[in-house]
Amino acid sequence: MDKTAIRNFAIWARRKLIEDTEKEAALYGITEKGIETPLNSGKDQYFNVPGRARAVVISGETIHQRERLARRITKAAEGRDYKDGYHAVMEEIAYTWFNRLIAIRFMEVNDYLPGHIRPLSSVTEGKVEPDLMTWPENSRLTFNDDDMRRIRQMKNENDSDALFGMLFLKVCNQLHTLLPRLFEKTDDDTELLLRLPVMDREGVVYRLAHDIPEEDWKEQVQIVGWMYQYYNTEPKKDVFDGLKKNKKITKDTIAPATQLFTPDWIVRYMVENSLGRLWLEGHPDETLQTKWKYYIPETKQEETVEEKLHALREERKKLNPEDLTFLDPCMGSGHILAYAFDLLMDIYRASGRDDRSAVESIITHNLYGLEIDERAAQLAYFEVMMKGRKYDRRFFRNHLEPHTCVITESNGLDTSLVDAVFEKEKNLKKDMVSIMEDMKDGKIYGSLIHVRKVDFEGLKKYLQQELDSGSFYGEVIKKEMLPLVECAEILGDRKSCCNTNPPYMGSSNMNTKLSSYVKKNYADAKADLFACFMERCHDFTKKDGYQAMITQHAWMFLSSFEKLRIRLLSNDTIINMAHLGARAFEEIGGEVVQTTAFVLQPSMYSDFKGTYARLVEPTSQQGKEDMFLGGQHQYLINQSQFDKIPGNPIAYWFKDFSIFDYPRLGSIIDARIGMVSGNNPRFMRYWSEVAINNIEFGASPLYDPQKCKWYPLQKGGDFRLWYGNLSYVINWWHDGYELKYNNFIGNRVRAHNFNGNQQFKEGISWNSVTSGRFSCRYTPKGFTFDAAGPLCEVKNQMYYLVLWRFYQVR
Repeated sequence: MDKTAIRNFAIWARRKLIEDTEKEAALYGITEKGIETPLNSGKDQYFNVPGRARAVVISGETIHQRERLARRITKAAEGRDYKDGYHAVMEEIAYTWFNRLIAIRFMEVNDYLPGHIRPLSSVTEGKVEPDLMTWPENSRLTFNDDDMRRIRQMKNENDSDALFGMLFLKVCNQLHTLLPRLFEKTDDDTELLLRLPVMDREGVVYRLAHDIPEEDWKEQVQIVGWMYQYYNTEPKKDVFDGLKKNKKITKDTIAPATQLFTPDWIVRYMVENSLGRLWLEGHPDETLQTKWKYYIPETKQEETVEEKLHALREERKKLNPEDLTFLDPCMGSGHILAYAFDLLMDIYRASGRDDRSAVESIITHNLYGLEIDERAAQLAYFEVMMKGRKYDRRFFRNHLEPHTCVITESNGLDTSLVDAVFEKEKNLKKDMVSIMEDMKDGKIYGSLIHVRKVDFEGLKKYLQQELDSGSFYGEVIKKEMLPLVECAEILGDRKSCCNTNPPYMGSSNMNTKLSSYVKKNYADAKADLFACFMERCHDFTKKDGYQAMITQHAWMFLSSFEKLRIRLLSNDTIINMAHLGARAFEEIGGEVVQTTAFVLQPSMYSDFKGTYARLVEPTSQQGKEDMFLGGQHQYLINQSQFDKIPGNPIAYWFKDFSIFDYPRLGSIIDARIGMVSGNNPRFMRYWSEVAINNIEFGASPLYDPQKCKWYPLQKGGDFRLWYGNLSYVINWWHDGYELKYNNFIGNRVRAHNFNGNQQFKEGISWNSVTSGRFSCRYTPKGFTFDAAGPLCEVKNQMYYLVLWRFYQVR
């Protein structure tokens, strides 16, 4: 897959579509400066546009479309500057056409369109005009007499842009019946601003068909995800530039700021080791296990663990494919769901099911997704639908709808409408109000929301009946109430497997509302959103199910996640882990994001040995994948071992956990950082530079800081074991008076709180900075020490043996 071509096109196409959309809006008197009042002439309206010789005249439905666009911008500008509202609407309209263009491109290349004739390109090499423009009458599009007259006229006048625009809208409206969530009816303001010059070699249509190799579109639905990520490249940069100016991430910028397309092999690792594992435990199948090449077979366990696992496998045998429920609560453009679809097809086929019934069952029973970004949710919906079409040529005839939901807010839902709709059902009204209260800030908190249990099925059934009966409130029921209930139902349920790549966002970047929410509801994980989702995914997963995620690896080590670790190690079982470290994502360079992928079961199996693959050394995504497949650097560890380590870090690679049977170092040593003189040439000398009778050991019985000036100094230096690097003396006259209080102005002095009670003691020192192995040295009494050679006082000499053992382990 040519990701460079995809990236370049997506970034360019966003700019181009926004630019063209704004140009079209300006023709109707709508710019970032304001909304012009139209001039009226009978039933027509007209606008004098700068740079155009003639006024733009509109009439009929176009007037209504413009009015809807004006209201939409005005609403978007509520609570903020008009200019921001204007640009938000222009961005949204451009995004709508981008999504539809890439969807149609994918479908035409894979011959999934109903008419089997290409609307954006040609099957004939070198032919610029799309085939649909050449032979519109051969398509399955519906044309009346007036349409055919217009088509002939546009062809005679060689008005290719107008012809393409008309035919393109016809295709979109045709796809509305097949893919209604992506192709809404286009008789609105979105259609008003459509501007797609088809024959222009610098136009979006031409470059979409020619910049990206056609092979990249064939049966590779993940290209849609890459398009989504790269389209958001510049908005993401804007958000991070804002963070540098202390601008918090808002609900409008969470999606572009946190979206990160998961590498395909990591998706396969997560799905195969959660959903695949759950099936294989009750239905062993060597063929499937071999096909799923990222699956990690379970290692031999202790007898007591094997007994528990045997009981679990017996329960798994009762499962049918329909029982395997799979959720991605941060589904983005649907990459994880798309591979879960493929794996479920493997399971259904292995169970003897035909593809057609399997596809229907997967859509109906198995797959679920949640997302806060409507455009990403549309693409996830599209990816799942394309998987259905891949396995069933007649799939679109079934009019199935995947459970891929955009998380909506109830804030805009008028309570008086709820009263009217549920006038006959008071109990269901209470349930609806409960959902509205729980989801009032859905766009901010997303799937972190917990909803109370209500009669979801009763609500859906009642609302659907009202809709089918032609209720006066049908539009509100269809567009607001039913989606809200369906989304709440997923939020309130547990699934067999929960897989996701959650958003990464530190607490310092959260807006006030989100920060307050996670502090209240995810106290142990509040330092970062990814950790909050670790807790939330635990709640989404059945106790005997599997939770698989890829997150930053900070939760494994940092003290800010210690409570989260302790809770996880006490309640969950780590089945396996692929510790990726830096550069697991091709799109992120350097050490910025260090990640780990893992599979948990939200129940504890004491003494279970998990498999940990340490993949931190390779410096590329491919290198990590190759190391994983090669089975290199794998560790089998009982997670109870981590309890021995202070802070419970997930240090699975540690060689000898028995060292933690010894007393903690803090109980036997008193470690101190040393001084910083700020001017070594002034205050330090080699021993040979000072008369011996002018040097006094601080531990001497005759020690008198007011009489002697020079004292032995223990300092860092070359790599040296056991003893040495005692080459210096330092001016410590009168407890370092000159060094502390009479130093040169501007020098860095950190000796003010450094006194005789912390120095001249026997102990062990080491180099604070080294490029080699750790080395420690004995320091006798009477020496002071500086920051390059910290010192720890040993409270009992027998513990020197402990430190020697510590050195061996390191």
